[in-house]
Amino acid sequence: MAHPKEVRDKVRRDYVSGRQTLEVAAMLNKVPLATARLWKKSAKEMGDDWDKVRAAYLLAGGGVEEVAQMMLAGLIIQYQDVMTRLQEEDDLDTVGRVKLLGSLSDSYAKNISTNQKLMPKTSELAIAMKLLNMQMEWVKESCPQHLPAFLAVIEPFAKHIETAFSS
Repeated sequence: MAHPKEVRDKVRRDYVSGRQTLEVAAMLNKVPLATARLWKKSAKEMGDDWDKVRAAYLLAGGGVEEVAQMMLAGLIIQYQDVMTRLQEEDDLDTVGRVKLLGSLSDSYAKNISTNQKLMPKTSELAIAMKLLNMQMEWVKESCPQHLPAFLAVIEPFAKHIETAFSS
């Protein structure tokens, strides 16, 4: 089935500037993934490299931390868009919905992994804060009589950790 140029343009826009995966962009526009891949390959052969344009959109914001933040923001936008479309569109069958959610989950996992590599300080801070919370829970359960003293020490120390990791 031939698709109008507007559909191809929408798939490209969703992929390039909408930060959707190619799989999600294809599903959202009711195009087979193979067709979207063919369009992307054909465009590259004609000098329109969707991946390079997509990277330029990401890098336009500045440094690595900003790119990582943009990627995370893109993931949130992607999630909201997909969930809204899933709720609003009744013509998507169960298999299509499962594929769309699976692709979204895969994108999330890849994005989080990439962000951990691009933002090591942010990742380290998250781990440090999680460890402090785990320690507080352990003190609360194992030796609750020491909890007031522990909190008196841990709260200012948590602020110290935040400062250390944000510089």
